[in-house]
Amino acid sequence: MAEFECNLKKYRQLKELTQEQLAEQVGVRRETIMRLEKAKYNPSLKLAIDISRVVETPIEKIFVFK
Repeated sequence: MAEFECNLKKYRQLKELTQEQLAEQVGVRRETIMRLEKAKYNPSLKLAIDISRVVETPIEKIFVFK
């Protein structure tokens, strides 16, 4: 699995969304958002795109793959 840095928490908070709210909007559980924010879960392309749209931030700013 590719290692990555995740800036999701920063962009989620800028949109004033809770983990639960974001999870609901992209169709996953809150635990998935929590694991993403801790860089413990590698998102699918679809999930990354959905998150990017909700927080209105380019994918490459949210997920920085190393």
